[in-house]
Amino acid sequence: MITEKMILLPVVLNLFAGNTNVTTDPGLSDEMKTFYSDCLIDMAQPELVHDQFGQKHPIPKNGGKTIEFRKYNPLPKALKPLTEGVTPDGGKLSMSVITAKVEQYGFYIEISDVLLLTAIDNNLVQATQQLGRQAGNTLDTITRETLNGGTNVQYAEGQVDSRSKLYYTSEEDNCNLTVNAIRKAVRFLKVMNTPRINGDYVGIIHPDCSYDLMNDPKWVNVKTYSDPKGIYEGEIGKIEGVRFVETSEAKIFSGDNLASDSRTLLVNGQVSSSKSITFDGGTVGAGELVGRKILIGDVVTTVEENTTTTMTVKDSVTASDNAVIYPGEAGKEGRGIYSTLILGANAYGITEVEGGGLQHIVKQLGSAGSADPLDQRATAGWKAIRAVERLIEPYMIRIETTSTFDGVA
Repeated sequence: MITEKMILLPVVLNLFAGNTNVTTDPGLSDEMKTFYSDCLIDMAQPELVHDQFGQKHPIPKNGGKTIEFRKYNPLPKALKPLTEGVTPDGGKLSMSVITAKVEQYGFYIEISDVLLLTAIDNNLVQATQQLGRQAGNTLDTITRETLNGGTNVQYAEGQVDSRSKLYYTSEEDNCNLTVNAIRKAVRFLKVMNTPRINGDYVGIIHPDCSYDLMNDPKWVNVKTYSDPKGIYEGEIGKIEGVRFVETSEAKIFSGDNLASDSRTLLVNGQVSSSKSITFDGGTVGAGELVGRKILIGDVVTTVEENTTTTMTVKDSVTASDNAVIYPGEAGKEGRGIYSTLILGANAYGITEVEGGGLQHIVKQLGSAGSADPLDQRATAGWKAIRAVERLIEPYMIRIETTSTFDGVA
């Protein structure tokens, strides 16, 4: 168990050999380049809720494809008294390296009108605003998925030991997010000696879960803070030493529907300690369920092959005729499960959107040459360079819960 703080020093290695500069039509003035690039970033940043609390590292020009973090392990306590006149033995720093892969992402849209490149063009402004929101949502999702792959998981208050057992029976009997669950997660971070962020831990929460949590009398609304400075993007309040930021993009584990016309399937005929299951209750194509997790009773297993009416699963199951087969990525009876992330400082690292991390790209009609011989297509788009890595697992924990709301789209 890690019981002392770790120190992280970033080292950027060879970031992107090759041209990653903005490519724009020669007619776009420098002033307009700055205007549209700022517009893109301004629209993207409010969507980057999951980015706010990571170590941010710039993307240097003309580099390679990795970022390397050096993690220095804590030194042991020096409890041996010094002897007068005797130089004690020294020690050495113990270091480990974490390498993150850098990827490129991007998107563009076609614009049929001639773009005005020397003044503010309303069509281009509207396109840039939409692209900025898309870029922000895309990059935020990439960060979210990395953080939700963390190894420290707490299931509600600990009353169950797996996601598939999280239940919602009634308003009085459920596995919703509670103050006790928050307190237990905070206790974990404290035991790990996790450093705080500006004096508190931070939680990233879905509106469905904040709805449940804000009913507690200990909840402090952000509007009542004695010092309103330094409010995070999306911050709504705090409780038990955790400041919460709210986003509808917080992770929900629900799983896709098992059939094109039904979320669930039904066992067709009793099954007794068998890996072969005949099913009905929905339309399924051959092979469409391969690799999917399913929940039958209390057993979560993986589909290894399927036809339109039968499936072979990894583990033996027992089920009665017409027993419901639920998506196995979700909770009990297929209910959506919400992730609430509780984080300390230095838990993860990301690349910045400024300084080349997010770029605006504009092409005027005719700029494609022979690929657009009639000068019919102008384009506007974005390209991003992104790396996200969990750095110190004990500095973050994921609370998985149900909610008053189902969480299944």
